Amino acid sequence: MQCLRGGPQWGLHPQSPHPGANPGWMGSKGVGRPLHSRPCSAVKKGTTSKGISRATTSIKPKTKSITRKTQQESDSSEVRRTPAPQEDEEDPSEQQPRLNQFYAFITGFPFPLGPTLTRKTCRYEVEKGTIWTFEQTQALELFNVFIPVRMTVIKLKSGGLWVHAPVAPTAECVRLVKELDAPVEYIVLPTYAYEHKAFVGPFSREFPKAKVYVTPYQWSFPLNLPLQFFGIFPDGELISDDLDTPWADEIEQKLFAPPPISRASKSIRLTEMAFFHKRTKTLLVTDALLRVTEQVPEVVPKYALLELARDGLLNRSIAGDRTPEEVKQIAKPQPAPDTIGSRIKGWKRMALLVLYFGPSNLLEPEASFAAVANRLIVGPVVETLVFSKVPATTRRWVDSICNNWDFNKVIPCHFDGPIPAKPADVKRAFTFVYEMTEDLDEESKPANNGLLSSLASLLTSLFKREEKLVRPVVFPDGDIKALRDLNQLLIKTGVVKANAD
Repeated sequence: MQCLRGGPQWGLHPQSPHPGANPGWMGSKGVGRPLHSRPCSAVKKGTTSKGISRATTSIKPKTKSITRKTQQESDSSEVRRTPAPQEDEEDPSEQQPRLNQFYAFITGFPFPLGPTLTRKTCRYEVEKGTIWTFEQTQALELFNVFIPVRMTVIKLKSGGLWVHAPVAPTAECVRLVKELDAPVEYIVLPTYAYEHKAFVGPFSREFPKAKVYVTPYQWSFPLNLPLQFFGIFPDGELISDDLDTPWADEIEQKLFAPPPISRASKSIRLTEMAFFHKRTKTLLVTDALLRVTEQVPEVVPKYALLELARDGLLNRSIAGDRTPEEVKQIAKPQPAPDTIGSRIKGWKRMALLVLYFGPSNLLEPEASFAAVANRLIVGPVVETLVFSKVPATTRRWVDSICNNWDFNKVIPCHFDGPIPAKPADVKRAFTFVYEMTEDLDEESKPANNGLLSSLASLLTSLFKREEKLVRPVVFPDGDIKALRDLNQLLIKTGVVKANAD
């Protein structure tokens, strides 16, 4: 049994209370040697003058912390997050967290998504006593490519926890959740995508009293099996602006549910639910937005960074327009030294492979990375293969988010986060759908009914001048070419529609 995005994955979870009924998307917990360093968790933080969460250090002697600063190109406030004190290197007790990072997870075609055995978890406090993020990695281990995947936890007024997009429930992860000293009340699956769906069942078994809510139009491939077959037993289905959800007075939600883009099946709908935590003005998304920076994520293992920093066969073979002779003169195939520069170079190459699948130049990645770094964007994969196929539906979703929610930061499930951003920044990231749907602007204008209508239009143009949207990034032609070619192939072969709206 294989899977495409929404499909099942096979593994073993001996602690499952339903071993016969839950063969899919399982992981096993046990004792194993981790591939990288110990976990981190949250510390105290304060508030900036503009109201966005700002971390301050509160560390015991002989401990270390890493403070990450994030910066938006717009006039947004700074957001900082700091992991909590870590155990001292010489403390024998530090071995136990290492052992608790073991989690067996076996996947297959078309996405052999790891890590297979070990997952480090880092916990960060975003809003004091209210919002935490938990980071692990997703990996294509064959190519040493790792990217962060993020679970967000919000403490509700009831005192319980609301969990968005669960990550693998390793013993370490479960311990970090329990350290918040609050019961898990709700677990939310915000998307159809299997990398976020995979751990909902195992996570819910660790917190059996929690209620599970899922987005509609769930599907799996090649067999469209019910969620229960994979160990997910929903207590409810999420819909937009639902006032009956238990958290409705604290967290609002808006569903992206485009028409099917596949010609083969009407059941394949690429859904995503956006959430807005009103008190902290926080927007939660899954795959819709991202930002990549030079800051190497703490959860990415050092060995993978250094291996990709080396000019190995993969990096030498993706070298732009350089001839083999030029590549030979430039390339350094020997092991990379363990320096900050080497780790950053390895991270840049990882990021480009994830963003584009086939970037133009891994041998010299600096220009391609600089073209997309440090700005809030829609990732090139979902822009090309998803949102551009349903521009009108996407625009209505973005408008409903930006016109109704006054958020000041975004927490996505991948790459950097939290990101300081306002509604104008999110609209700017989706400039391409506004460009593709300019006819909707004409349709929204009032009919011309003479002098009164003309006067109204004039007053609107004078007092309600909207800033023209400008794309935050234009993907370099060489980098985006592979995705565009794949998109055209899928359209020409009739696999997907060019425009499904």
